[in-house]
Formats: sequence, structure tokens, C-alpha cells
Amino acid sequence: MLSCLSARETTFIKDEIIFSYGETITGIGIVLEGSVHIVKEDFWGNANLMAECAPGDIFGEAYAINSTEPLEMNIFAASTCRILFLEVSKILTVCPSACAFHNRLIRNLLTLVSRKNFQLNRKLEHMSKRTTREKLLSYLSMESKKANASTFTIPFNRQQLADYLSVDRSAMSNELCKLRDAGILEFNKNTFTIFEKND
Repeated sequence: MLSCLSARETTFIKDEIIFSYGETITGIGIVLEGSVHIVKEDFWGNANLMAECAPGDIFGEAYAINSTEPLEMNIFAASTCRILFLEVSKILTVCPSACAFHNRLIRNLLTLVSRKNFQLNRKLEHMSKRTTREKLLSYLSMESKKANASTFTIPFNRQQLADYLSVDRSAMSNELCKLRDAGILEFNKNTFTIFEKND
């Protein structure tokens, strides 16, 4: 059934470009192993980490469906990863012999698109905060809730977190130290513990 979708699996090494700015694409990528970063750069080369895709996540779907629209970002391997590529035209054209399969595939892809929409809405919530401190607390609070624990590990290093929140790295590091000194949180590399406020 994968052959009828013109599916192909490719392995990328860390930092290898999967899709690049200005490219037009006709297929979506599904992360099987590893992780993928979607990064948008401005004219001066300042990077904004738009999203991280983990195993089970999809990327490129909006541009694959609108295949004449050139990519406005770079998509690259954040670690060595395996990606399954599927041609959108084959997904949207249901073949009679695989109707049940296609219906299930479309349902699953819509679920993934919905999940991605939630991720983008969460990022928008963080970005709507005015200060670096508020952005950090919004992000760390959400990660704590997601882990259902006060101690949790985030998927970003310091530079990636700064890019994700669109803040200056040194200003963010200073703010993290202030939050630690105020007894609001503790951290070691990308593992954080946040504490309840004492009134």
C-alpha cells in the first residue's frame, strides 16, 4: 500500500537539510525516528525555531498541498533521523481497491494536522507574552503540565529555546538566573524544576 502512495524512506544525519528555503514540495514528511527542526530566518540571518517534530509528527503538509508556494523556512535534521515521505496527490486521490486504507490514512493525517495546530497555538500563547520572563514562565509552565510533574526535561538547548521563544540568548540566560535566585525554579542543562509560589 505504501508503494501506491509513492512512499520513500530516507535517513538524514544531524544538521542535514531536508527541505530548504525557496523550494517547492509535493510530499509530506513523517518522522519515524529522531527529530526535525523547522527554522525561519530573517534577512539578517536571525533564526526563529518554529517547531520541533518528534517521531509521529508530520511536516511540510501546508506547502505540499499548495505545491506552487515556495517554502519560507528551512527544515533540517536536529538529530540523525528517518523520514517517510508521502506524495500528497496520491493521498488525496483515493484508489477504489484501497478505500478503507485511504480513509484511515486521511483520518490519521487529519489527527496529526490537528495536533500540529495545537502545538502552534501553544507557541503563539508563549509568543504573545511581552517579556522574556513571561515567555519563559509560559513555556516552562506548559512543559510541566505536559509532563504532569514539577521536574521535567525540555527538548531544546539554550540557543534553541531562545530561538523558539524569539528572545536574545544572553538576556534569556540572565532571566533564568534571576528566576533561580528568586526560588521560582532550578535547572541543570535542559532539565528544570519549578516551584509553587509562596503567598
